[in-house]
Amino acid sequence: MANRQQFKQSREERQRRVFSEEFKRKKVREIEQQITTIAQVSRQYEVRENSVSKWMAKYGQHYIKGVRTIVESQSDTAKIAALKAQVAELQRIIGEKQVLLEFKDKMIELAEEVYGVDIKKKLS
Repeated sequence: MANRQQFKQSREERQRRVFSEEFKRKKVREIEQQITTIAQVSRQYEVRENSVSKWMAKYGQHYIKGVRTIVESQSDTAKIAALKAQVAELQRIIGEKQVLLEFKDKMIELAEEVYGVDIKKKLS
């Protein structure tokens, strides 16, 4: 691989450089495949990041300047689905517990009526 010293040029030489279309397409493919980044290409070949972004806009598949594409990994999606399932299960359990509490309250009320005994202590 070439090192930076081989590409070290004066400012005038850099201004007159022209990269071939094939070179630009190759670097754009590498960026899209996440082999490298715009910043790394910029540093390595001493070209402005803005120029590399223009290459991306011209030769790239899915690049739109100013718009960030967020790629969510499958593991994140799986975690979200698992958490949603867990929330649904907990809500179901809470519902069952609420029904049991209401049933017990009703049973206490009926027992108080039938036996005439104050089972619940009333604080009034």
